[in-house]
Order: sequence, then C-alpha cells, then structure tokens
Amino acid sequence: MPSATCVYLARHGQTAYNLEGRFQGQLPVALDDTGRAQAAELAERAAEHDFAKLWCSPLLRARETADIVAARIGLEPCEDARLMETDAGDWTDRTFADVQAEAPEAFAAFVAGEPDFAFPGGESFTQQGIRVAAALADIERGTLPALVVCHGGVIRIAIFQRVSRSVAMSERVPNGALVPLAPAAAKRADTGGGAAAQLS
Repeated sequence: MPSATCVYLARHGQTAYNLEGRFQGQLPVALDDTGRAQAAELAERAAEHDFAKLWCSPLLRARETADIVAARIGLEPCEDARLMETDAGDWTDRTFADVQAEAPEAFAAFVAGEPDFAFPGGESFTQQGIRVAAALADIERGTLPALVVCHGGVIRIAIFQRVSRSVAMSERVPNGALVPLAPAAAKRADTGGGAAAQLS
C-alpha cells in the first residue's frame, strides 16, 4: 500500500453553524464569508504540495471549500459520500448549549470523543469510522498525492485510527486546517486543541 504521507486531509471553511455552536451534521450548510476566506487560504497552502487528485465530501460546506481549492490547483473534485460528517440524528440543527442542558452526560461523551458514542437517532463514531477507513483505503490505492477536503470529525477519526491516540478524538481541528495522514506526521500534527463540540 502506498505511504499515507501522500494523503492530506483538510477541514472545510467556517459556516454560520460553526460560529453559532450548532450541530450541522449532514445538513447542506454553506460557507460564510470567513469560511470562504479560509478556503482561499487553504488553496494557497495546497498549491505548495503538487497534488494529483482532489477528493471531497459531498456536503455543501466541504464541496464549496473543494471548489475554491480546485480553482487554484487545477483539479476537479471527486465526491465520496463516505467522507461525510457524522449523522447527528436528533441533535441536528440544535445548539450545543441546548443539547448540553437537556442531555449533559451524552453531550459530555460527544465532547470527549468516546468511540462508542452515538448520536440519538443518528450515527455512532464507530459506524462513521468504518466508512471513513474504507474511503481512505481506496484513496490510498488510487492516484497520489491526494488532498481530501472533509470534516473535523472525519479528520479526528482518521488520526485516531492511524496513531491510536485517544486524545485525537477530542481535539479541535480548525476550519481550513491541512493535516497529513502519515502516522508519524499525524502524531506531531497541531490540530488546534479545544473541544470536539466545536468541530461538526
């Protein structure tokens, strides 16, 4: 299998939901002005890597980010639904504060990134991890080097799977971040710190 040093993961730019502290899950939420600027900055960093393939989640915020990157590096984004953010189920479109007040223990498990956490009426991190691992395995067997524009949850899970670093599941991945998938590099990756609740 090709070395994962040939694959980088990028988080989409900011949305109004990120700013408000609201679960967007798999809703079609667009980038805000800050998010579009972050995507443009990401595009400049991506241009330094000579990527041969560009993948993305089909969710609007990731696709918009990928389109901005694509215009800079001259690649057409390829969508893969397995790269989508976790299905937040009944928590979709609700604020973090509202959910925390109603279900503090479940919210704490979400923030901690517990692998067996499952959104009520939605997806578990374990279920998401299965599809993410399958998508990345296919990407690594394809054209490289590759850039994957996706979501904070996807990046956390991918790092957790590669380096068995439990703290990775609760670390914040900033909007517009560019993270190497290689295990050695991922161990040193600065994902920004902070609560997982800020990542969806």
